[in-house]
Amino acid sequence: MLTSLPTLDALLHAHAPHLGGDAAGYRHHAYRVANFYWLLAPGDAEALEKLCIAVAFHDLGIWTARTFDYLPPSRLLARNHLQAIGRPEWQEDVDAMIDHHHRIRRMPTDTHASVETFRRADWIDVSNGALRFGLSRDVVHEVRVRFPDAGFHRRLLQFTLQRLYRHPFSPLPMMRW
Repeated sequence: MLTSLPTLDALLHAHAPHLGGDAAGYRHHAYRVANFYWLLAPGDAEALEKLCIAVAFHDLGIWTARTFDYLPPSRLLARNHLQAIGRPEWQEDVDAMIDHHHRIRRMPTDTHASVETFRRADWIDVSNGALRFGLSRDVVHEVRVRFPDAGFHRRLLQFTLQRLYRHPFSPLPMMRW
């Protein structure tokens, strides 16, 4: 199990002021998604580093831009970070992982595998393990016990209801078909 990811922790620490009281919940969500991804498709050190960056930023725009239409600001945060660390060649993959992580249907077969794996990993967490994409119930439970919800899903529900009230014809702008 991935329990210590220095890049992920450093990025989350840097954005802790934006996350405020949601920092622990977001950190645990990020670690759950990272673990589900790694269980579905383990890789090398470079793949893990790329995953840490994508998972750190994938929902962060909710807090940094204060919007539930958060995919564009989340992608921008990731792009800026990749430029700052001299990894612009990762931008296309990380951008796609963030942009499509709420896609409902499977990614087209010509899409880089990391995008589909990231989508599945996030869905496993958002569905509280109802969707598992081949992972056992016990493995999902083990990850969820190690990284408890800490109010993350309740907070997402609050954001969803706020968005529905303010934008009843566009309640979930991050969803993709």
